[in-house]
Amino acid sequence: MTESERTYYNQRALEYDDFYLGTGLFAQRARPGWHEEVEKLRWILRSLPAARVVDVACGTGFLTRYVRGRVTAVDQSWAMLQVARERLGSGGVVQADAFRLPFCAGAFDCVVSGHFYGHLQGSSRDGFLAEARRVARQILIIDAAWRNEVPPESMQDRVLNDGSRHSVYKRYFTPEQLVSELGGGAVLHRGTWFVAVLA
Repeated sequence: MTESERTYYNQRALEYDDFYLGTGLFAQRARPGWHEEVEKLRWILRSLPAARVVDVACGTGFLTRYVRGRVTAVDQSWAMLQVARERLGSGGVVQADAFRLPFCAGAFDCVVSGHFYGHLQGSSRDGFLAEARRVARQILIIDAAWRNEVPPESMQDRVLNDGSRHSVYKRYFTPEQLVSELGGGAVLHRGTWFVAVLA
């Protein structure tokens, strides 16, 4: 991750949940069905069997808190993890690089990752998937669904509450595309706003 990306995520930490809640700068966006889909993601995570799970790029732990079992939350951003620690407790929160996870092979039953895979370019995708498969036998990816009005990939100009502007790479997926990139899997959610695939 570049220094500018680290800065962006550290600065975004205190407003990150606005994305899910539809508050702050997201309050005026027309996103019909958004809250119902966020609730579906909660339901999917609650429905997973209780297991040894690592949430990679957990952010503020907004989704992590719905996962059952022995859960470890990982992120590279210290500011995101400060929010996650308040939400999840400090026991299972680890600051680490998603491409060099500090865990032994097979340490977990499942890797969960929400809205991280879609920010990876080129060989970074393969690197992340290889590391995820090293530490767990299953991978659950939650990411943004492709819609006709958005390009499948682009550099986005993002503005934070403090007025700062950041350039962020972003991809959107059809469920079939995500299944293909993961080498197979089951589609758990096929929505207007989100896709979820368990591989």
